[in-house]
Amino acid sequence: MDFSRITVLCVGDVMLDRFVYGEMERISPEAPVPVLLLKERREMPGGAGNVASNIISLGGRAILIGLVGEDEAALTLRDALRLRTGVSEMLVATPKRPTICKTRFIASHQQVVRADEESRLKLQPEEAELLCRAIDARLDEASVVILSDYGKGVCDSMVVRHLIGEARLRGIPVFVDPKTSDFRHYRGATCITPNAKELVAASGISGTDDASVERAARKVMAEAEADAILATRSEKGMMLIPAEGEAEAVPARAREVFDVSGAGDTVIATMALAVGSGMRFAQAMRVANAAAGVVVGKLGTATADIAEVKRELHAEDAPVTSPHLLTLNDAQRQVAGWKSQGLSVGFTNGCFDILHPGHISLLAAARAECDRLIVALNDDASIRRLKGETRPVNMLESRAAVMAAVRYVDAVVAFTEDTPLETILALMPDVLVKGSDYRPEDVIGGREVTASGGRLFLADLQAGHSTTGTIGRIQHRA
Repeated sequence: MDFSRITVLCVGDVMLDRFVYGEMERISPEAPVPVLLLKERREMPGGAGNVASNIISLGGRAILIGLVGEDEAALTLRDALRLRTGVSEMLVATPKRPTICKTRFIASHQQVVRADEESRLKLQPEEAELLCRAIDARLDEASVVILSDYGKGVCDSMVVRHLIGEARLRGIPVFVDPKTSDFRHYRGATCITPNAKELVAASGISGTDDASVERAARKVMAEAEADAILATRSEKGMMLIPAEGEAEAVPARAREVFDVSGAGDTVIATMALAVGSGMRFAQAMRVANAAAGVVVGKLGTATADIAEVKRELHAEDAPVTSPHLLTLNDAQRQVAGWKSQGLSVGFTNGCFDILHPGHISLLAAARAECDRLIVALNDDASIRRLKGETRPVNMLESRAAVMAAVRYVDAVVAFTEDTPLETILALMPDVLVKGSDYRPEDVIGGREVTASGGRLFLADLQAGHSTTGTIGRIQHRA
């Protein structure tokens, strides 16, 4: 699966996604609202810009066309796009509207409020003309086209008709992420990708069962004269309804969902790249479903890289009982990927021979201190050296399978040495977690992690629980 030769022309509503992080310390004396002590600000392309970011992350190339204002947000957006190697932007500057900017204020991993800057002014004729000229200038470079409609003005009838008409004349497939409930607006599109709510609004047919979704899709597909509808259905997965042939569905990948922001952008980016590379619609849908499974496990407007998607596809093909035990090299790549997304990585370790409430309490406390948590397990030989020949009770494969099923855990690795120091140095987490029964100076890896800018966290332990005690009670009753 190689998308490096695929160039996608992305046309649509481009915006700046701004995330402001802080700590919620108190309630304001001026009004019953929280006071945030601001700590950090991050900015990235949003809307059609996030579609382009997903294309780059998946290994393709992107040409981005949209509207921006003549303001500071436009400069910030252009700078953010320049950092994404592989994105070529042709943003049309207009004095008639500001750059769309969505600012999210976040405390303790929760969004507190969002502030939007945008104009409700309809697209002006001179703006539409400039957008069409930009499309004509770059369309011949594209293998596939994405129309990303967020309902902010760019995707008006003149621009949409021109884009789809010119693309179809050249035999270039057009994928549409819709906003309007009248899909005739996108007449001639190759594939339209509504979510469940959008499909019901466009078709007037309610119902979440497969038959209702297919009936609704075929109705709007005929009106839009499209080749296919890909209906995204949240926890129910996706359904592909082609104009010719039978509908196919794939279930969502079971996982803890942290944030669905941008999942639709990931789906349409992956579908376009996959079909542009020669895959059939059904095969492309399975790749897109895997990519969506990756991004919903991330915070904020996120992307999926091609390595993550391949791992997800491999995991879907594997038996559900297979333990998620990464090699150290895979874990290093995973940590690097998380950190590139701005996520903090936590680490804890132990035998975890017989999982009990004390372990769960520790893991929950550890996960609260970071965005992603890696657990390193002593392998069987290491435990025997540490605990004696009667241990472990459960072999490494079994312990890893149980640990991977815990909702607070994002990845599991194993180490053969007597201590996890080599693993810690290889992964260099942002937060190293141990129980409060340790003194800071006794925590293996604590000095190295703090010296590199990370921190040590000692979690309170739940009294009355231990593996040794559990084994003792079993032996006594036996």
